[in-house]
Amino acid sequence: MTDRRQTTALPLAAAVLTATIALHITLIAFGNITDFDTNREFVRHVLAMDTTFRDPEMMWRAVTSKAAQDAAYLAIIAWETVAAAVLLAATALWTLGLRRGRTERARRIATVGLLMVLLLFGAGFLAVGGEWFAMWQSKDWNGLDAATRNLTLAGIVLLVIHLPGAVGRQGDTE
Repeated sequence: MTDRRQTTALPLAAAVLTATIALHITLIAFGNITDFDTNREFVRHVLAMDTTFRDPEMMWRAVTSKAAQDAAYLAIIAWETVAAAVLLAATALWTLGLRRGRTERARRIATVGLLMVLLLFGAGFLAVGGEWFAMWQSKDWNGLDAATRNLTLAGIVLLVIHLPGAVGRQGDTE
């Protein structure tokens, strides 16, 4: 006979890790909303490529329109906010699911939120910002370390919530 504590340990870990990512992305979105200008400058410099090596072969990629830069920043904030809401909902579902022994829905919703975080920091910051706009060349406006941390943390959580046993019941199909 399996001990209940043993069967709930992995779903509990998945819930706590989802809550951690939810808190983290919520604070990121909140910071960007309440301290709008700081990271707007970051986005403007990255898109303008004005602190890169300014290689003429690459500078055609630069986006210098302040309106386009601000639209990109607003899109980032909107994406972060939706990801935070999805992950907060997943956290609530994990909490309810742990009590009922049914966590499949929590895992599905958490997966959506985590994929949003992975897309933002992997595709958005590492690929587009880091490579397309050559953010890696900037000493002042380089967010690759932070993006890598966020990508790594979200990726680890995604793996944990998909481990066998991370859902409350086998075949749980809420």
